[in-house]
Amino acid sequence: MGLELEALGDLALHVILSNLGPKDTARAACVSNKLRSSASDDSLWSNFCSQDLDLNRPLDPFGNPTPSFKESYQIWREAFSMYPWPLVMRVKRCWGRLRNWLSINFPEAEATLCKGASEADIQQLERILKVKLPLPTRILYRFCDGQEFVARKSSLRARGTSLGLIGGYSFYGHLVNVYLLPLSEVILKTKAIIHHLGFSSCSNYIVVATSTYARKLFFLNCTTGQLHVGTANLPTDGEMMPCVPDRLISSVHDFNGNQQQDAMLLWLEEHGRRLENGIIKLREEENIRSISLFPEEPPLCSTAITNGVKVRASAVLIPEAANLQDDYAKYTFSYSIRMSLQPEGCIIDGIPFGSCQLHQRRWIIRAYDRIVSEVNAEAVIGKFPLLHPGEKEFVYESCASLPASPGSIEGSFTFVPGRLADPKGAPFEVEVAKVDLHLPDYIF
Repeated sequence: MGLELEALGDLALHVILSNLGPKDTARAACVSNKLRSSASDDSLWSNFCSQDLDLNRPLDPFGNPTPSFKESYQIWREAFSMYPWPLVMRVKRCWGRLRNWLSINFPEAEATLCKGASEADIQQLERILKVKLPLPTRILYRFCDGQEFVARKSSLRARGTSLGLIGGYSFYGHLVNVYLLPLSEVILKTKAIIHHLGFSSCSNYIVVATSTYARKLFFLNCTTGQLHVGTANLPTDGEMMPCVPDRLISSVHDFNGNQQQDAMLLWLEEHGRRLENGIIKLREEENIRSISLFPEEPPLCSTAITNGVKVRASAVLIPEAANLQDDYAKYTFSYSIRMSLQPEGCIIDGIPFGSCQLHQRRWIIRAYDRIVSEVNAEAVIGKFPLLHPGEKEFVYESCASLPASPGSIEGSFTFVPGRLADPKGAPFEVEVAKVDLHLPDYIF
């Protein structure tokens, strides 16, 4: 076989070695001088680095330049030699997609991502907390050791609290923004919180993410690989909800398999997919930007246009407010309503008006198709928004509690053309299309 390969031209050899892949190319280099020369072509290893590691420059795992793509690939393989290589590539892609989105859309949050942790750092955490991290989570931390907010001024520190990678929501003063903890904080918060909750000192749970305001805590079960989020009953009885479907988690401690995936990896992959696809986006309020978990695209975001008034609506589960022991208010959902006036203005009987103002709202909230709440009232959050064409959406958030899931919320707004103080016509109803309220497969 080696003699047959030697008879081929350089281009044919290059194509064959490219298809063989890195491992077999390295083996082929041992056959003869000619194959060794062909297998050392750095353009070949450039392709391997691109395919396996999404590298377009020869870099080591710490981001330092290397003399060649071949050396870069070798360094990466050696640095992660203790792990299944397909899993390493998968984690690298996961972080690559997240970092790429952040660098384009939210660079100030990307700047908070820490360099990868060392094996020694991971082993220290395992020794102190008496746990064994699932394989995917170990590699996730090897690539990025959570987020760190460094600020010398209090104003910058306050701004940093909006930079959580996972993001959040706000309603009625309930402000949440979730960030990933570095290993050092994982140790400190786990020891403090597990002790406070009265968990056993040999608990398999560690705290991996938390919010900067309201106490929202995510716990990784190092034995099963499942990620949990605390409910309103967490402080009293340790009540939690799983964040990822159990059926998807597999082989979290199996070094020899090729299907390893724990909840942390699945959770971050799904989050990256939602960011890339525009399902969730940045929100800017008072010049402070943050990732908003309210969906922005159908079918998770409903849209209705009535007489030129466009209303978009979506909802998100608030797990930290859930009470799984309450038969009347088990689940709490926050909903976001975004209203705007189309460029042509408010159209009534074919006549355009340059503005319209909200007067009243009507909400119907259902659980299992049964009405559990009906609201008829003036204003929204105490405001009567006046809409003009071309202006930013007026956005407000509120919440609703359900005894069961699934449920829904829908309703309408009463607007007047012109303004309330100077109406230009009769009031008209603006539809708010139905928004489903259900327990999601992934909880953030």
